Parts: sequence; structure tokens; C-alpha cells
Amino acid sequence: MTSHPVASSASVASVADLFSADGRLKAIPRRAPRRAQLLAHLAETLFEPARSYSEREVNEALLTVHDDFPALRRYLVTGGELSRTKDGASYRRQQQPGSPGGAIPSVA
Repeated sequence: MTSHPVASSASVASVADLFSADGRLKAIPRRAPRRAQLLAHLAETLFEPARSYSEREVNEALLTVHDDFPALRRYLVTGGELSRTKDGASYRRQQQPGSPGGAIPSVA
């Protein structure tokens, strides 16, 4: 089993089966709760909380796990894992309440 750094071993077990042996995502889950688990995992493992990313950087990171990076990017934004500026030029990982790293940072 490939080791993906996540908050708890329970979340490793719940998302690990979504990935093939080479670390690529087999498919984007259709069920919303399962997809939410995946998105939280991707946000935590691919994006640093205090860093802004260009759309190209987000696309390149997501492409490392699945070819349908536009869908993953859209799900991450609509699911609240990533925030996006109105012009779409900058993305930032949202820190979830109760997660390591403290409260949600304010964006100036």
C-alpha cells in the first residue's frame, strides 16, 4: 500500500483504495461523501495551507494524480478545500476548523 501523509490512519484506510499502486487515482468517486474524503486528502497532501498557487500550479499538482484535473479543481473549490480569487488567478488551501495548523487564516 502506498503511504499518503494524512491526518489519521483511519483516513488513510478510507482513501487508499481509491489509488492504484503507482499513486494515481483510479476514478473520481461519484458519491458526494466519498468524494469529500478524497478532496480533503488531496488538499492536505498536494497543497500547503499558507501558500498561494496559480491555476497552472494547481493543474500540474492535480495532474499528478488524475487526468481530469479540471473536475478535481472545480470539486476542490466548490467543496471548500481551495479558495479562488474572483479572477481565477490565485488559489489557496483552506484550513478546516479543528485540523492541524489552527484556525482558518484571514485573506487580506
